[in-house]
Amino acid sequence: MRKIVQFVKESYAELRKVIWPGRDSVISSVKVVIISTMIIAALLGLVDILLLLGVQAIF
Repeated sequence: MRKIVQFVKESYAELRKVIWPGRDSVISSVKVVIISTMIIAALLGLVDILLLLGVQAIF
C-alpha cells in the first residue's frame, strides 16, 4: 500500500512540473488537426472513387 501512495505523490509532483499549453495554442492545434483530417478524408474518398471506377471498367 505504501508503494501506491508513494506513486500517487510522485505522479502529482510531476504533474505540477508540467507546463500546460495555453488556450490559443490548443485552439490552433485543434484547427490543424481538423483541417488535416478533412484533407486526408477527401483524398481517401477520391482514391476510393477512382478505384471503384477502375474496377467497374474492368468488370
